[in-house]
Amino acid sequence: MHLYTVHDKTVVVVDILRATSCMTTAFAHGIESITPFAKLDDCLAMQKKGYFTAGERDGKKVDGFDLGNSPFEYMNPALKGKKIAFTTTNGTQAIAKSEGAREILIGSFLNLSSVTDSLLTSENNVLVVCAGWKGKVNLEDTLFAGALVEKLKDHIEPDCDAPLAAQHLYNQAKNNMVKFLSESSHVKRLARLNIRKDIEFCLTPDQYNVVPSLQAGVLSI
Repeated sequence: MHLYTVHDKTVVVVDILRATSCMTTAFAHGIESITPFAKLDDCLAMQKKGYFTAGERDGKKVDGFDLGNSPFEYMNPALKGKKIAFTTTNGTQAIAKSEGAREILIGSFLNLSSVTDSLLTSENNVLVVCAGWKGKVNLEDTLFAGALVEKLKDHIEPDCDAPLAAQHLYNQAKNNMVKFLSESSHVKRLARLNIRKDIEFCLTPDQYNVVPSLQAGVLSI
């Protein structure tokens, strides 16, 4: 993030596998709000305030938390109207690093077209913040960035070559992203946890039309 200023931008935070996919799914199924936390202890403390606690560390559900990091957990009708405190290895860290932006949106393949439409109605410059894995690049977040660049190519001019590189990767991968990502580091990491259905779902475009945004530290739609 030190490479970019955020004060004049709409930031789209993306953590495809799986934080922002979970957040998108949660709001599509009626959850009231999600408060993201970079620190695990801060998140856990919200249980005393009546929040459901959710998230992971190293891909695994945190002991004592109500929910993990699978989008299918957030389809539970019992969660409708509830408030969630959420922390993950990478996604909530990326949100924290984006604070100070004019606008912070949550992006995933699940709401790709809705995010695109939202950006087209904004006059702000756009920055896609890929959560990656512990400060390192990962392929699935880059593919989302490329998909967004592809959709915006007739409207927004990239200001460096990184968006173009992501766009080219996406165009190579788009017909079978699951196969394209099969050798990627995080897919291998998650495959060891036996959650292939999560991976396939998180790579499916346009399942939902919600665009979560951060206001005063809380995500809502």
